Amino acid sequence: MKRRNKSAGSALSSKLIRRPIQRCFPLFLLPTLAAFCIGFVYPFCKGVYLSFCKFTTTSNATWIGLENYVKALKDASFMHAFKYTALVAIVSLIVINVLAFAVAYALTRGIKGSNIFRTVFFMPNLIGGIVLGYIWSMIFDGILSRYGTSIVLSTTYGYWGLIILMAWQQIGYMMIIYIAGLQSVPEDMIEAAKIDGANGWHTLWHITIPTVMPSITICTFLTLTNSFKLFDQNLVLNGGQPFVFMADGTIIKSTEMLALNIYNTFYLNANSRGVGQAKAVLFFILVAAIALIQLSATHKKEVQQ
Repeated sequence: MKRRNKSAGSALSSKLIRRPIQRCFPLFLLPTLAAFCIGFVYPFCKGVYLSFCKFTTTSNATWIGLENYVKALKDASFMHAFKYTALVAIVSLIVINVLAFAVAYALTRGIKGSNIFRTVFFMPNLIGGIVLGYIWSMIFDGILSRYGTSIVLSTTYGYWGLIILMAWQQIGYMMIIYIAGLQSVPEDMIEAAKIDGANGWHTLWHITIPTVMPSITICTFLTLTNSFKLFDQNLVLNGGQPFVFMADGTIIKSTEMLALNIYNTFYLNANSRGVGQAKAVLFFILVAAIALIQLSATHKKEVQQ
């Protein structure tokens, strides 16, 4: 029987079997590659080109060089949106990952009904951002109406409203990733730590957390990029309001994030679509750079088992 299994395995891995697969793989790869080029590569390259043009539609683009980028960098609302988005991203990064890890750690301690709790915590991630924005907008306005205000009238309430909404939606998803990481921690390492006299706190900091660093890398990456790309919740929850008058006379939206600022620049004024496209390219470069730096920093701390 062993000889037959070996001969069957060698037959499957023989050149006669692999040769037709190697010849035909471009045929199977071509549809996916074509869809990727049509749906991503061409629009991306077209968008980069349009960022150097003045246009109202893509068919009447006129090359103007770096003028759109100069206007984008001089736009006070864009710079404010960048600072505001960075502040939201930093706080949400800490809040979401700390709470998600705490919930995951609690649910892997063998408590009763852990599967039910996992389902309940994960369910908000299945709801679309637009729906969540409307739901939490009504909740916040219902609470704040007692104090004679609304979430669209307060910069502070708008900021923390976004943090709460993001945390409520994303904690469950990050929890699943952390649970997978915690379940992969070798039991013999935990037992060895107990034998050496380590308490639960020391075991958590010196064994569990270093071992689940791959999960921390993934969750940190997803949280950071999702925070910078946040759009629909910001649009529906408060639309970036309230308005603020700057010292130079310009009017900006105090809770407007980068994605919403790009959207408003592109669609609210047809003459500024080139500027909006330039902002989108800068936004892509910014998010890609931050994501790569974060991945590099956290990947170095991962422990090879």
